[in-house]
Amino acid sequence: MLIASTALILATLAGYTLLCMVSPFGTCRKCDGAGAKLTVNRAGKLKKVKPCRRCKGQGKRLRVGRRLHNHSRDIHNAGNR
Repeated sequence: MLIASTALILATLAGYTLLCMVSPFGTCRKCDGAGAKLTVNRAGKLKKVKPCRRCKGQGKRLRVGRRLHNHSRDIHNAGNR
């Protein structure tokens, strides 16, 4: 039981690491990739109000795993200088 759950956790981490390597950017959860906060006006049409503050209007954000990888690489490079 313990071996199976450990293997499942390691497989999940390996899959997420592979995902971060292949696709470092994910869709912004705040604006759902639109890049702006969308509202519906009185006529029922979508209207852009202002750019999303989290993704700065790009619609994509750096994944947490990729951010951790970049930070650890920067620390390693700073120590080897």
